[in-house]
Amino acid sequence: MSAPPSDTDSPPSSLDAFARETLADLEARALRRRLIDTARGPGVTARRSGRTLVSFSCNDYLGLSDDPRVIAAGQAALARYGAGAGASRLVTGNHPVLGALEARLAAHKGKAAALVFGSGYMANLGIVPALAGARDLVLIDALGHSCLFAGAQVSGATMLRFRHNDIGHLRDILAARRGRHGRALILTERVFSMDGDRAPLDALLEVAAAHDAWTLVDDAHGLGVVEAGARAPLEMGTLSKALGSYGGYLCASREVIDLMTSRARSFVYTTGLPPASAAAALCALDIIEAEPERAARPLVLARRFTARLGLPEATSPIVPVHVGTAEAALALSAALEARGFLVVAIRPPTVPAGTARLRVAFSAAHDTAQVDALADALAEALADAQLGLAPDRPPA
Repeated sequence: MSAPPSDTDSPPSSLDAFARETLADLEARALRRRLIDTARGPGVTARRSGRTLVSFSCNDYLGLSDDPRVIAAGQAALARYGAGAGASRLVTGNHPVLGALEARLAAHKGKAAALVFGSGYMANLGIVPALAGARDLVLIDALGHSCLFAGAQVSGATMLRFRHNDIGHLRDILAARRGRHGRALILTERVFSMDGDRAPLDALLEVAAAHDAWTLVDDAHGLGVVEAGARAPLEMGTLSKALGSYGGYLCASREVIDLMTSRARSFVYTTGLPPASAAAALCALDIIEAEPERAARPLVLARRFTARLGLPEATSPIVPVHVGTAEAALALSAALEARGFLVVAIRPPTVPAGTARLRVAFSAAHDTAQVDALADALAEALADAQLGLAPDRPPA
């Protein structure tokens, strides 16, 4: 039997031409992405191109992804229950490890119930369309994560942005538009993933209540490290950052969770989370609650870094270093890598045009010597490139 024809045997298609042209355009604007082989660990190190680097580009904020206790919990579940869930939880039945994790997440968030999804992105793809439709209104912080906008688009609701953390603008939109729509949702983040600043949740929830709008807070970058303050009716997040595992969740009332079990398509129509991932996350949650000093450490280190460089004081483990252009961000990232640090450049469309940056993420697993060495290396690289540090984040 002859082998099937390969792509190399066929003349270029319009699809290939489109891909080539688009890639060339992205390359010309320094916006093409490439996967680079990188081995993580041990600790905050990363092995790339034959060199060991100190990584400040990981969302493992508490260093729990390679904690021996978390690994052991995942291994035990893997040995007992196998590698995968087999099918949707509505088909195979509700796995006891997932049920236990949901109960613990709900208690941690002070909610009646929780539901685990395949990822945080999948959670928001399912939650928003389950609550809003064509006659409804969804308002999203202008710097909200891509999955918030994706969920709103799938819902078919009228989608509007409000200026980043601008409660007055949100209030004005609701006053002008709320009466035209049936239901209204407000989507924001507790800690914004690319800027590291926090949403003014007390004021936001007050405005939401005045206009009968339901608030969803994406807590992907807050869980375990920055959680103090008001809770929203809808608290979602991920298991893949401070908890060191993989998956997403929603914590809410029992009625809302029961509705999601029937209506959230990204839950109903996809395979359940592997039990090993759930068991690892459950162990990590135990550690977070038992070791508050670990949870506090990333912010302490981030503030040490900002103080050393004269930047505005950090309010989360995420510190952006704005340089403006994608080319400048890539060059600065390469300069730091040459000095032994992995700090990845963040470029449009992940961030608005003109706000390309380095995104520095701090972990409880970093030590102060590593933080100080990065600050010194960054100051040196900036001086070499004749770039200055932006004192404030550019407006949205």
